[in-house]
Amino acid sequence: MTTLPPESPPPGPPASAGAPHLQRQVAEGFGADPGRYDRARPTYPADLVERIVAASPGRDVADVGCGTGISSRLFRAAGCRVLGIDPDPRMAEQARKGGTEVEVAKFEDWDPAGRSFDAVVAAQSWHWVDLTAGAAKAAAVLRPGGRLAVFWNAFDPPRELREAFGAVYRRALPDSPLRGLWSRPPVETYRAGGARAADGMRQAGGFGEPEEWLADWARPYTRDEWLDFVPTMGGFRQFPAGVREQILDGLGAAVDAAGGAFTMGYTTLAVTAARLAS
Repeated sequence: MTTLPPESPPPGPPASAGAPHLQRQVAEGFGADPGRYDRARPTYPADLVERIVAASPGRDVADVGCGTGISSRLFRAAGCRVLGIDPDPRMAEQARKGGTEVEVAKFEDWDPAGRSFDAVVAAQSWHWVDLTAGAAKAAAVLRPGGRLAVFWNAFDPPRELREAFGAVYRRALPDSPLRGLWSRPPVETYRAGGARAADGMRQAGGFGEPEEWLADWARPYTRDEWLDFVPTMGGFRQFPAGVREQILDGLGAAVDAAGGAFTMGYTTLAVTAARLAS
């Protein structure tokens, strides 16, 4: 259990970079193929979900930026009553197909209509929320002792593949900041973004000191499974078609050279704080 430092550096998760209109384009791109997103995106570790539930006073959960319901289903499986909130009606409809109740709204603008919750969670989505306004909204809807928990999956392939993936991106995107996507383990970037989320909780008030929780796990990928996932990465759809094809061909060749399959290491990083009683 780690206490996060205040006044952390500004970088956040990769998808949060760029001008506002580009951020909006990236965010809206996720709903272009919600079926692929739901199928190809990784899950989250059950022990983290169980830890969040155990640290909350009850089992009423609001899932912010629930997307297609990947995280919502995990909390439902843990015995929670889950309300999803997502600004994209296409993603919301996919989540409803999986049994999640969803209201379409930006979290900062969402009307809770007097409802309160034991936990507010956000899986791979809190960097799309205004960090201070979002934390203030969470504090307003949480019961005393309720928990805000925001988390991200940071992936790290075997070293040889990380180097090969990096070479693909440098060739395909020589003038883009994303050319360095694989230059260091992404958990470093997500930890910086997590520290910014903690600062937002402090600035919003109403919470105890934020903590960082880490959960390490792994998932095997075949070549086809990995290439199914890559187009769901933030910003991928904004690349020209030729660049997208070059990236997918290069990544596929790299996995082929590694035997056609590999195991991706994941670290799920959560930043969490409890709602104060007063």
